[in-house]
Order: sequence, then C-alpha cells, then structure tokens
Amino acid sequence: MSLLKILVAGAGSYALYRYVKQQNQPTEHAAFAHGEADKPRHTDVRNAGPEAMRSDPPQWDRVDEASDESFPASDPPSTY
Repeated sequence: MSLLKILVAGAGSYALYRYVKQQNQPTEHAAFAHGEADKPRHTDVRNAGPEAMRSDPPQWDRVDEASDESFPASDPPSTY
C-alpha cells in the first residue's frame, strides 16, 4: 500500500512540475518587436533597424544602422 502512495505522490508531483514549466515559457523573444517572430526558435535573427526592436533606442544614426545590419557578421561595417 505504501508503494501505491509513493507512485501517486510521484505522479502528482510530475504533473505539477509540467504545469508550472508550461506556464513559465516566454511567449516572445526579448530583442524582437511585438509580432516580429511568430514561433520562437533559437535560429531567429530579427530584422535590422529600430522599428524591429522591442524598446526604442534614445538615438539612432548611420553607424548604428550599419552595425545593426551587419550583425551577426564578424567584420565591422565600413562606416566606422
């Protein structure tokens, strides 16, 4: 009888763990503007420019634009 109690407690704990884990899943990437990425994947790269960012930068110039467009390339843009 005690084995049955342990199995029931384990199943209940696992169900609670799965429920909490599902509730804590992020719905959107932090860097993307709302509606930019439909399904979060680890291979997503956001579009260049401040309109594709979730938070607007206080300043945005040509160098920022060139740097944002070159990401994730390793070479810096030619406007530096």
